Amino acid sequence: MSVTWAGRFTEEADPLFREFNDSLSFDRTLFRQDIEGSVAWARALGRADVLTASETSQLVTALDEVLRAGESDETLLANATDEDVHSWVERELVARVGSLGKKLHTGRSRNDQVATDLRLWTRSQLAARQAELDDVIRSLLSLADRECATVFPGYTHLQRAQPILFAHWCMAYVQMLSRDRSRFADAARRANQCPLGSGALAGTAYAIDRVALARDLGFAAPTANSLDAVSDRDFVVESLAASALASVHLSRLAEDLIFYSTGEAGLIELSDSVTSGSSLMPQKKNPDALELIRGKSGRQIANLVGILTVLKGLPLAYNKDLQEDKEPLFDAMKHLSLSLRMIPAVLDGLIVHRERARAAAGGGYSNATELADYLVGQGIPFREAHHSAGRLVRAAILESKPLEELTVGQMQAVEPRIGADVFVALTVDSAVAKRNVLGGTARGQVVASVESAREQVAPKHSSRDQNTEEASQGELAFTIREAHINDLDAICAIVEHWARQGEHLPRSRDEILESLSEFAVAVRGDRVVGCGSLWIYTPQVAEIRSLGVAPGQKGGGLGTSLTRYFVDWAGDLGIPKVFVLTRVPEFFGRCGFKSVSVSTLPEKVLKDCANCPRNNACDEVAMTIDTGALPVGAP
Repeated sequence: MSVTWAGRFTEEADPLFREFNDSLSFDRTLFRQDIEGSVAWARALGRADVLTASETSQLVTALDEVLRAGESDETLLANATDEDVHSWVERELVARVGSLGKKLHTGRSRNDQVATDLRLWTRSQLAARQAELDDVIRSLLSLADRECATVFPGYTHLQRAQPILFAHWCMAYVQMLSRDRSRFADAARRANQCPLGSGALAGTAYAIDRVALARDLGFAAPTANSLDAVSDRDFVVESLAASALASVHLSRLAEDLIFYSTGEAGLIELSDSVTSGSSLMPQKKNPDALELIRGKSGRQIANLVGILTVLKGLPLAYNKDLQEDKEPLFDAMKHLSLSLRMIPAVLDGLIVHRERARAAAGGGYSNATELADYLVGQGIPFREAHHSAGRLVRAAILESKPLEELTVGQMQAVEPRIGADVFVALTVDSAVAKRNVLGGTARGQVVASVESAREQVAPKHSSRDQNTEEASQGELAFTIREAHINDLDAICAIVEHWARQGEHLPRSRDEILESLSEFAVAVRGDRVVGCGSLWIYTPQVAEIRSLGVAPGQKGGGLGTSLTRYFVDWAGDLGIPKVFVLTRVPEFFGRCGFKSVSVSTLPEKVLKDCANCPRNNACDEVAMTIDTGALPVGAP
């Protein structure tokens, strides 16, 4: 198999060197991003008059064919013997358009090519991790709501310390994961610069409009220095650092729940669906999901240390060492995603043993601080109060009874200023209620923190009267609004792209124009980057159609926000149900849709299906979601 750099060489590469050097086995993960970057580069060469309009069109069409071929048959990449994904794409391109395919690499190096591919991939992965963190936070908030009145033992040094609300425990992890989410957003902001056009190290010799090129790929801006652009992997380090710290937080959460679920603590019970049994001991219920989450944090830390070690001695500019950046990043994102998606399944099925938790919260003399605070209220300096409370704890231990079971007389023997009202101060309810400061465990404070967190994590839906919705991920801000006539070309391009992929039914320009009032678009800057339409079948049900994002924009939360927009739109119109027919049920499942039989949908849907060219080989799944609107005629 020839390689792209073989002209200088007269001997074949040693087979062991090929195995050692080649990266297709793992960098094929960047296949889609390599196609997206190549499409943008072809258009940039066209704008620079390096390619004719016809050549640009042929290359873009052929690249789209390569994309569809690679996605429809994974064995093409898996069984290939090319050096890397870039070589594979180029070979497939040349096979389709001949020598024209060899023109695509004009003015481009694999150095700026791979840096661009990796940034595109990383950007989408960071957005996906933020969405998964939001899901974990939502589960914690739901658990906090459910257990907002549950008294629970708080621990320091793994010893019972003071009573708290279990919801307060939930909110501690909400705070940690919220910081993680902001770190991913911050990393995405710095990853959102385009290296393409930097060449091998000195920049390209062709009149490439790098600002337009960056915009085509959805980047905020081009990189500022070509030497730095091809050798910079700060965005990989930041992504791995954010992943490692998020994994540490998940590990701490897992450890808490593992401890709480032990027979010794007995404070919670985990669902059967996320635990396993023993091959020998029939009574065992092992917290395997949580133990794996805890264990996977180790590989996240190792990935971070690994990339830092690779980078620490590298001279400028590109060096082959940088090939070692991908596997740790791919591994980190894969396993963090698994852990993040596992946590909601654990939390949603978790049962808190409330009575046992309440008893434990009052045990271990956890009300000793309350006794000291009571004494302070009697005018005793805290250090003296602390000493007297400690003496009373020792007296209670000697009698093997809790503090609140000592008599007033016994207490007064140690501190005469204690009165009968001391017992009110020693209750767990009093202990919790008195912590009524910002960030404290009093119920009012916890409820307020839950509501505040929910406002930050939940998408903010504006009224349909305003016709806008904004979403922000650092520099990746976009707006969703009703479609205008000036959006027609962009909508047609997106619909046509996904129709060629087989994801949409084709819709002609005239058909889209006639139904333009049903469309909404996502706009980033002055560019339409996503679209969809809402088709009303009956007063009871509407369908989301032609939902798609522009090439290069996938993974940034656009699809989710557009879907949410159309569901809200239907709800504002009073339509109680929205459905989709889809080949990606996992995506709509994350948006809250549930799978149903197509036979439950309106007769008109069935008639449309009968006329569909794929009717005899339909692989679409019917899914619905309730909008919250009352059905027509409901009281």
